Amino acid sequence: MTDRLKALADAGVSIWLDDLSRERLETGNLADLVAHSSVVGVTTNPTIFAGAIADGERYDAQVRELVADGADVDRVIFDLTTTDVRDACDVLAPVAARTAEDGRVSIEVEPTLAHDTEATIASAQRLWAAVDRPNALIKIPATPAGLPAITAVIAAGISVNVTLIFSVERYRAVMDAYLTGLEQAQAAGTDLSTICSVASFFVSRVDTEIDTRLEAIGTDEALALRGKAAVANARLAYAAFEEVHRSERWQALAAAGAHAQRPLWASTGVKNPDYPDTLYVTDLVVADTVNTMPEKTLQAMADHGEVRGDQVTGRGTEAQEVFDALAAVGVDLDDVFAGLETEGVDKFQVSWTELVATVQAQMDKAEG
Repeated sequence: MTDRLKALADAGVSIWLDDLSRERLETGNLADLVAHSSVVGVTTNPTIFAGAIADGERYDAQVRELVADGADVDRVIFDLTTTDVRDACDVLAPVAARTAEDGRVSIEVEPTLAHDTEATIASAQRLWAAVDRPNALIKIPATPAGLPAITAVIAAGISVNVTLIFSVERYRAVMDAYLTGLEQAQAAGTDLSTICSVASFFVSRVDTEIDTRLEAIGTDEALALRGKAAVANARLAYAAFEEVHRSERWQALAAAGAHAQRPLWASTGVKNPDYPDTLYVTDLVVADTVNTMPEKTLQAMADHGEVRGDQVTGRGTEAQEVFDALAAVGVDLDDVFAGLETEGVDKFQVSWTELVATVQAQMDKAEG
């Protein structure tokens, strides 16, 4: 464990790896990261699985078995990915046993269902049953159709990673969906302490989009705001988290054993080479949060990341001033967040298409 990663963990930030492969599992790499690099969780997505399956021969035997059994491509994807997530849950089980909310591994409902509430609920239930591990998290997008699905799935006692959150307004709706689900679970007699959730608030894509608009505006005032929007947005989200968790509504659920739905900083790989490569880690240090990092960011943080204490609490007013300045120079923030959500869903669906093509190629090879 490096001193920098330990300092991050000591500051109350849970470090999750944004990657998974059968190679990591079978070589012991994931176990090593858990043992020596403060990693206490894993997130996945179709792009991650497509890369793992395309690059590794460790899936070949299972693919051959499934093809021989007459499985179609959807079943092969389902079985390959749930197997990896189940095995990762087992690696992280000791972490889950000693901590209330970490040791979690996320798997995503099919992105093509992002606008279908009932199908999302059914997919979440199927994934939860197949992984069959209490430390799994089912990823559901925070689309308008996803919100009632989140409530229904939480009410059914299934732990959820809410993904693709870009705006504070939508984040508030996500928190409400979670609390409503907990209230329904409580009414049904469910032990609330068995339910866990995180809310994945996307970071780097906000700067990428807003910086493009600032550069198009081109004034000195606009250009001076580059690289400030994403961190400000996340700080405003954390202020909303604190507000909700001071409410009587939350306090009643907490008294019944409920876990807080922690903010998870997602998309933390820095896209702009002009910015520090640990920007979305070091500037978002605050207790009761998760930071899920691609390995490149994890290594950068271990090598030279500086933990300067809490960088978020009490900075909501400062963050709002950034947003007021963005609006003043002509950035349409509502349009930014609507576009980011649409783009996010589209990218996830493209990733799913790539995963299907990758797995189909492996199936064709197995048949040959």
